[in-house]
Amino acid sequence: MSFKIVVDSCCDLTAQMLKDPCFVQVPLTIRSNGSTFVDDGTFDQADLLWSMRQSEEAPSTSCPAPQSYLDAYRCGAEDVYVVTLSALLSGSHNSAEQARILLEEEDPQVNVHVFNSCSAASGEVLIALKIRELAQSGMPFKHVVREMEQFIYRMKTLFVLENLENLRKNGRLTKMQAIVTGALKIKLLCHATPEGEIAKLGQALSVKQALGKMIEKIASDPDHEGRTLVISHCNCLDRAFQVKAQVEAKCKSGEILVVEARGITTVYANDGGIVVAY
Repeated sequence: MSFKIVVDSCCDLTAQMLKDPCFVQVPLTIRSNGSTFVDDGTFDQADLLWSMRQSEEAPSTSCPAPQSYLDAYRCGAEDVYVVTLSALLSGSHNSAEQARILLEEEDPQVNVHVFNSCSAASGEVLIALKIRELAQSGMPFKHVVREMEQFIYRMKTLFVLENLENLRKNGRLTKMQAIVTGALKIKLLCHATPEGEIAKLGQALSVKQALGKMIEKIASDPDHEGRTLVISHCNCLDRAFQVKAQVEAKCKSGEILVVEARGITTVYANDGGIVVAY
């Protein structure tokens, strides 16, 4: 069976990964300081980071229209798997679902399933790569869907951010957390809940300490053993490889991949942010 994997642009696939014709990416749009950035091949991370630093207002993001997803689904494949941002963080999932309904009316022979990643960034990458692995093995569509729903339920997403300003501006942190972390320069270790919301796991006085707590959390979780781990970084490659080295030294994970933040991840992780999923 032929298949395609459609992802929104918060899925931080590398340029090399995107060369695989099985992947189709649907871009979100970012507005910051009067400028518009389309999160596609034209995206320039340095320009967006500069724009966000200059602006007192929070950057805003727009999810793809259902038509954009529908166009991506019309790819000639028999099976179409779709991976979106957490439905609790973005309207991308809802747009993808609307497009699925439209396609079912237009061409009921095509199998389409929209996965709510309950995550973002490296979490979406992990899901997309796992779908590719299962689909390439010849596993039937319904079996892939069942396996992936279980995979997503078990997946963990952790992150440490250098700068919480965009999360604060966009209301992703509680008012009290924003006040306390801003006043005391505390760095939070956060995670995605099973439902896909952002929640605090711990705190530290420096990013280095917070990342150390993150490594300890992974090492103490037996679910990580043997599993692929993806590290998404926002303009901090050296930090990402330091995390990779610590995971290799202290954890029992399988393959470790380092990927660069695309536009939407850049908005929320901000300069220096690290997002890990396994």
